[in-house]
Amino acid sequence: MRFEAPLIEGRLLRRYQRFLAEVETADGPVVAHCPNTGSLLGCQSPGSRVWLSRSRNPARKLAYTWELVEVDGVLVGIHTGRSNRLVEEALAAGVVQALAGYRLARREARYEGSSSRADLLLSSPRRGLAYVEVKNVTAAASGGVALFPDAVSRRGTRHLHEMMRVVDRGERAVLVFCVQRSDVTEVRPADAIDPIYGRTLREALAAGVEAVAYRARVSPTEIALLEPVAVVCP
Repeated sequence: MRFEAPLIEGRLLRRYQRFLAEVETADGPVVAHCPNTGSLLGCQSPGSRVWLSRSRNPARKLAYTWELVEVDGVLVGIHTGRSNRLVEEALAAGVVQALAGYRLARREARYEGSSSRADLLLSSPRRGLAYVEVKNVTAAASGGVALFPDAVSRRGTRHLHEMMRVVDRGERAVLVFCVQRSDVTEVRPADAIDPIYGRTLREALAAGVEAVAYRARVSPTEIALLEPVAVVCP
């Protein structure tokens, strides 16, 4: 996924009111939209180098959107709205081997008998349907371990229950962790942050829900999912 226009570099002054970030740029301070509902654990330290995109849409309240942050010399993509497109591109490029042979049937497909929606619904002439949930991962602990979620995620837990019902019907359900950073080797549930999600994830895996994770190469010009990393649930 290439950015449509060059990103604007700055220094993070503060993140506040959840969806707002104040950034010092070469042209002075600006307020940018923060497109991430999580806590941004380890990714919102004041003074961090950040990169913003700028919209030319005059109807937008905020012209700037926070896209990247540098953490210990590593660029991290914090825009959760980019993760679905990154996974779609990886699927089309054949990067996600677990879903080789599938094609995109629908985005935001409703789960049967539910108001919840899967991020992607894939289809294969041989293997039928596969419901895919995409989770954006930014938080990392020491030793190359990425953590999800970085805040309590009732929505994420609800999606796991929906995926278990999909498996009960005899269809595939695949959880894809989109790790928008290159310095991790595995993804683990953040049990200390959301123990309910961690327990439900283990229950879902035992029930036949599949989970894969891919880390990205991140730069101010492009983000691409390139390499698989392990999903570890001890």
